[in-house]
Amino acid sequence: MKLYSYWRSTAAYRVRIALNLKKVEYDIIPVHLVRNGGEQLGNKYKEINPQKLVPALETKENEILTQSMAIIEYLDETLPQHKLLPDNAADRAFIRSLSQLVCCDIHPINNLRVLKYLAGEMLLSQDQKSTWYAHWVLEGLSAFEQRLKTRQSEGRYCFGSEPGMADCCLISQLYNAHRFDIPVTDFPEIRRIEEHCLKLESFDKARPENQMDAECA
Repeated sequence: MKLYSYWRSTAAYRVRIALNLKKVEYDIIPVHLVRNGGEQLGNKYKEINPQKLVPALETKENEILTQSMAIIEYLDETLPQHKLLPDNAADRAFIRSLSQLVCCDIHPINNLRVLKYLAGEMLLSQDQKSTWYAHWVLEGLSAFEQRLKTRQSEGRYCFGSEPGMADCCLISQLYNAHRFDIPVTDFPEIRRIEEHCLKLESFDKARPENQMDAECA
C-alpha cells in the first residue's frame, strides 16, 4: 500500500497509527502541505485526490481511498488482525461517536486551510487565531472526556484493553493540542489513555517527528 501523507497532518497521523496497529507494510509518499504554496494543490496530486487533502491510500488493488475515517474502517473490514472496532453494535456506535467528535467537530474547523483563511481572508491576528483554535479543541476534548466518564469503559484505552479507532483519532488530535500549547490537565481520562498509547510501538512509529518528511518542515 501507499499512503500519501504529510508529517504534521492530523488526518494522516491517525491513518498511520491504524496501519501500524494492523501491521500493514506501506510506503509513505510525502505531500508537503506548505512548500511551494502546498503540493496538495498541484495537478499531479489533484488527480489522486480531487479534494486536495491528505491522506489518500492506494491499496494493493490500485484503488485510491480518501477520507481518514473511511480508510480506517476499510482497513478494519479487510484486515482481520487487531480489530479497531468492537463486535457489539452499541459499542461500535460509541467508538464511532468518539472518533467523529474529533474528526468531524474538532479537526475540520481547525485544520491548516481554515487557519490560513482566518489569517489571510479574515485578517485575524495570531492571538485571535490561537484563541479560535484553543476554544474548539478544549470544547471538543471536554465532551470527549465526559463521554469516557459516562460510559465508564474498563481498560487502558478508549474502549477495553486494546487501542482502536477512537484512540487513533484522539492521539493525533492531542499532538496538535500540545503543539499549540493548549493545556489538557483538566482531562485525566484523556491523559491516561495518551500515556498508555504513546508507549506502544504502533503509535510511536506514527508520530509526526518520526516521519521521513519531518526534516522538511
